[in-house]
Amino acid sequence: MATVVNGLDELKTKVGEHLGYSEWHTVSQEQVNLFADATGDHQWIHIDVERAKAGPFGGPIAHGYLTLSLTPMLMAEALQIKGVAMGVNYGANKVRFMSPVPVGANVRMGAKLLSVDDVAGGVQYVLELTYEVEGASKPSCVAECIFRAYA
Repeated sequence: MATVVNGLDELKTKVGEHLGYSEWHTVSQEQVNLFADATGDHQWIHIDVERAKAGPFGGPIAHGYLTLSLTPMLMAEALQIKGVAMGVNYGANKVRFMSPVPVGANVRMGAKLLSVDDVAGGVQYVLELTYEVEGASKPSCVAECIFRAYA
């Protein structure tokens, strides 16, 4: 269930809070293959299912950047900011890929609001996003991402 924030002033009151989690989503081999085609990253640990079975992860894994690229979809499930005209990705301060996302695994994202600062026409806010694989002992990715929202 998404945290719903009504406007930029209310967003500012949430600094320091964990805002919630997305739903679980299964990462499929088809998604991995399409991402490989889109990015040109056809490394065998991602797309060669048979070879990957004998590799270091016991099967194919999602690209780290595929995991990170799920952010817009997962974010919509974790946080909704009402009363804004638009929002944009502004970048990242830090991204770490700490453990693999096996193909077929369920992934979700949690979001913690680290800061909100005024910018011309809106705010810039920073979220700590944690991507988890269901049943894994540690996160797959932790990213400090920057967004802007305009009124």
